Amino acid sequence: MDDNKIIELLFARSEKALTEVSRKYGKLCLHVATNILGNHADAEECVNDAYLALWQAIPPQRPRSLLAFLLRIVKNICINRYEYNTASKRNSNYTMCLDEMAYFLQADTSVEQEVEARLITTYIEQFLDTLSSRDRILFVRRYWYFDAFDQLAARTGMREGTIRVRLSRMREKLRKYLEERGVKL
Repeated sequence: MDDNKIIELLFARSEKALTEVSRKYGKLCLHVATNILGNHADAEECVNDAYLALWQAIPPQRPRSLLAFLLRIVKNICINRYEYNTASKRNSNYTMCLDEMAYFLQADTSVEQEVEARLITTYIEQFLDTLSSRDRILFVRRYWYFDAFDQLAARTGMREGTIRVRLSRMREKLRKYLEERGVKL
């Protein structure tokens, strides 16, 4: 079913909307949640919580991209669960992804910082457009879907070491790309 039809069902308060969301995006949501949490049972619970949050958010919100909106909800719920579960542990794939990108990710609170964060987001999107299709897939799968290196290797047929080096080089290129545009890191 088309995303716009699902959104209309949500506005009509039809429970069929959640069935369609689960059918269309359930596996992807569970994949992202499992990558963040490393625990299938917690991931399933978070995905179900995300469906409830989606139900409560639409209406009044009308997202341009249902998938992006839903994945943002899933990630936020999973991150909260992850922080609760791990308190001081630093051992998951999600933590490793954050550590790799810590240079670019900052907790912003002021309006000025929020505007800069949106500008950085635009620059990152532009940077991704400069990458080859394979590199873009690696970058997005690692830092948006939180895929582990073994998952990336299985998906691409590349060796894990090669993937690590490529991602390291991409992060360095991203750093230079942002600095050239006046972003202070």
